[in-house]
Amino acid sequence: MVTVNVVVLAGTVAAEPVARTMPSGDEVTELRVSVPEVGKRHLPLPVAAWHATVGPRALDGIAKGDPVLVHGQLVRRFYRSGAGARSLTEVVATGIKKLEAPVEP
Repeated sequence: MVTVNVVVLAGTVAAEPVARTMPSGDEVTELRVSVPEVGKRHLPLPVAAWHATVGPRALDGIAKGDPVLVHGQLVRRFYRSGAGARSLTEVVATGIKKLEAPVEP
């Protein structure tokens, strides 16, 4: 059986990207990409961009409201908190590209 885990999202950055340094020294930028559902509201999805994977320059100039194309993998993380066991599903980006805004006629 072959398993494929590829995610491609085209949407708008819903909130300002947040850059963090992990205790291991790795740098990661977290952002939410708003992807429109057909006939419904916009669905914001969490995206984690590890600088070692996408490169720190890939995120230069990306801000809230910018149209972006994200490709990566879907990852589910499990952790414990005061409320018990929790899980988080996010896209771990292997590439991010800022798209040009559509030109109004």
